Amino acid sequence: MRVTERHSSVARAFAAVVCPFSPSSVALGCATCHVVSAHSSGTPGYPAPTMSAIVNGHGGPSNGVTASGSEDGYANHNGPSTSAGAPVANGYAQPPSLYQVHNEDIVNHLFQSGFQTGNYADTILHVHATAYRLHALILSRSPYLAHLMSTSPQVGSPHVIYVNLEHEPEVTDEGFHHALAYLYSGAALANIRPENARGVLAAACLLGRMDDLCNYAYEICRQSISLETLPSWLEFVDTAPAPSDGSSTPTTPIMDPHQHPRTAVFGAYAQRLREDIFNFLVVTLPNLVNYGGQATPSTPSPDGSSQHSDAGRETLIQVFARVPFDLFKAAIESPTFQLGSVHSRFKFAKDAIELRKQGVARGTGAEETVVLAFGGNTTQSGGVLVTRKLRRRQLWKVNS
Repeated sequence: MRVTERHSSVARAFAAVVCPFSPSSVALGCATCHVVSAHSSGTPGYPAPTMSAIVNGHGGPSNGVTASGSEDGYANHNGPSTSAGAPVANGYAQPPSLYQVHNEDIVNHLFQSGFQTGNYADTILHVHATAYRLHALILSRSPYLAHLMSTSPQVGSPHVIYVNLEHEPEVTDEGFHHALAYLYSGAALANIRPENARGVLAAACLLGRMDDLCNYAYEICRQSISLETLPSWLEFVDTAPAPSDGSSTPTTPIMDPHQHPRTAVFGAYAQRLREDIFNFLVVTLPNLVNYGGQATPSTPSPDGSSQHSDAGRETLIQVFARVPFDLFKAAIESPTFQLGSVHSRFKFAKDAIELRKQGVARGTGAEETVVLAFGGNTTQSGGVLVTRKLRRRQLWKVNS
């Protein structure tokens, strides 16, 4: 193993630790620490990754990173960044300290040479149709991957592990890719968008010990809830089991304890997202569609008088006609859902239920109804109660 004088003793020690190959099989460059591995044979019993295989999220050699730059959306980190995290004193930005520059330089090197190009890899991670050339020391930051590496049989080197996401449909390939990248560097945060944030959150929850990434992805998810994205979030809520305090009879079928719900991977974040969707439905959405506002048009009635037509109300009814029942019931009965008088709330629920019979409630074998609440503390239910009961099967009498 030959190292130029530009490399420090720290670099030599690091290369000696992470390089799983013999000195005769590796040649070290000098100017940019670029590593070229001559070790190309696969693990006995496993096929060696080919040049056309998808490696580290890319197709092609060098884990998909070409000489012109990165193809996965990450910036090409060749040097430390001095713009972020610089302390400010008396209104002037202070230059980063030597240890900050040094630490950033190491992280950038690990991310570019370790994750983006897969240099000095000692572990091959397979997930779906993608193979990642990674490093066990970095992967061990994840309890999930650390357990997988310690329990997977090792035959030769590099170590080969397989991640099975068959029962985790919320963990997307893109989300898993960014979560792996975050193990190496926080540069992965720059690629999290509303379109992939849920997959990133699921992957981060699965890998574990990624609280910062989870909170970051969760916040993007929360902010992405809108009228346009609501259908996909309602589907998410429909697959998430509703919490129960044991005081009421479940209105949804009891889940098989051996069945793995698709949202279980989110842990506590599933309930937080559920609450965010509920808050959007009962607080944000009525204001968004101007429910009961004065700006809505008026429609002339047949007798010539002007009849107020609340377009916001119609939009709201169309939305609640597609909301899962447990969320629908909680919203209608919530005093936070400002629908005007008790009579207005009752009429809104009745109109929505009538429309639900043609949609989400159709074919469920259950009948939804709304009744006025009398006696007791009706303020907790908004003055109305929504119920659902199974329809009685029609009995046929057979005459002998």
